[in-house]
Amino acid sequence: MIRLGVVGHLGYTDLPAVLETLRRLAPALGLSLSYEPELATAAGGDALDDPSQLDALLTLGGDGTLLRGARTIAPHQVPILGVNLGRLGFLTCCNADQLENALMRFARRDYLAESRMALEARVLTAHGVERKKWIALNDVVLHKGGFARVVNMRVAANGETIAGYAADGVVLSTPTGSTAYSLSAGGPVVFPTLETIVVTPVSPHTLAIRTVILPSSVEVSLQADGAPGELMVTVDGQVGTIFGPGETLCARRATNGVLIIRFPGTSFFTTLRQKLGWGGLIERDAST
Repeated sequence: MIRLGVVGHLGYTDLPAVLETLRRLAPALGLSLSYEPELATAAGGDALDDPSQLDALLTLGGDGTLLRGARTIAPHQVPILGVNLGRLGFLTCCNADQLENALMRFARRDYLAESRMALEARVLTAHGVERKKWIALNDVVLHKGGFARVVNMRVAANGETIAGYAADGVVLSTPTGSTAYSLSAGGPVVFPTLETIVVTPVSPHTLAIRTVILPSSVEVSLQADGAPGELMVTVDGQVGTIFGPGETLCARRATNGVLIIRFPGTSFFTTLRQKLGWGGLIERDAST
């Protein structure tokens, strides 16, 4: 029996039909299902109590649901099978109409589990005491709130200053997250199974500041000079905290990575072309 945890986004209209398909297929495929508490009532199944006992996690939604699922199972090495119910689904391995085939391939173990580097992020008080801690699969961002003003930040690697940044914020990204906020801020595309930390400024106020790619062995720290009260730390675009005066944001490679399931015959570059329009006019013209 394969113990499969299920995380889902209740806001998707296709979710009830997907849950019904899952319940129908589970007995024949040898799947024992348990659901996150918010989903258990809607699914009419057992609640997920101990993620460490799972053989895999199924996420039903978009990339945000998969990212939330990654935090749900951290730090356990549980592979994630992402099913896209939304528009983009860059991290997911299939769409809802492919669920049945995906579950059959999963049950017969016809898949690859790619290890993706994650970040462990911490906020330290002015006295060096850890106040908050998270695991991030995509990115950790120090950014300003509602005021249109440049923030002066000091960025260091293993205690050595990289530079002083005058910008709207700084994105600390994993290779997996390099195609998310970091890319929108002008950062590079990094192959997702590499292990690096990508430091990308958001709207820097000088031409001399650009993205820096660091080895995964370093710890990156950020401090804000004369930090205004509206600074925030956001993790994977979903959780975070206010960043107070004198505090330090630290990020380093997490001890355990996140296992993302993909099926043979798919590739990172195919996903780039199909979902992000990678290749531009050449790729568009070749398809006409």
